[in-house]
Amino acid sequence: MFKIARASLAVSFSTGFPEPENGESDALAQFTVSEGWVGDLSNGVIKLGERATLLHGLNTPECGLLSMMRCYDPNDRAHILELFEQAATTSSHFCYSTTIGLPNGHRQPVFCVGESDGLEQTSAGSMLGMFVFPRFKLAASAPLRVLS
Repeated sequence: MFKIARASLAVSFSTGFPEPENGESDALAQFTVSEGWVGDLSNGVIKLGERATLLHGLNTPECGLLSMMRCYDPNDRAHILELFEQAATTSSHFCYSTTIGLPNGHRQPVFCVGESDGLEQTSAGSMLGMFVFPRFKLAASAPLRVLS
């Protein structure tokens, strides 16, 4: 799944979604780990959180896009790169899902939702987003199936 949508800067990212009720965030935490990230389009640096840095196999939380994507499923990399290139040229919302290859041969599913902003002003703009990691891993030979 690779999606991009033009941003309407007058509309909040969460408009139209009901607020979570008691226990919903606990259920989400039971099944997933999530962590935010930010990107500076003036220098191309992405700053990941501690968990995302570890799961992406990086030594430092600050990295470039290609370094971050090195662990992604090779079949998805070109699509994700194109998604980031589009988001870096016009303010937009985007999402993708892929798997991260782990050193032990297993694969960790990852979902990413983000937005780019500030590209219409004089600054280079920025990106921010959230990684969501399900609390399970796939065996090296197990396919990840997406139903549509």
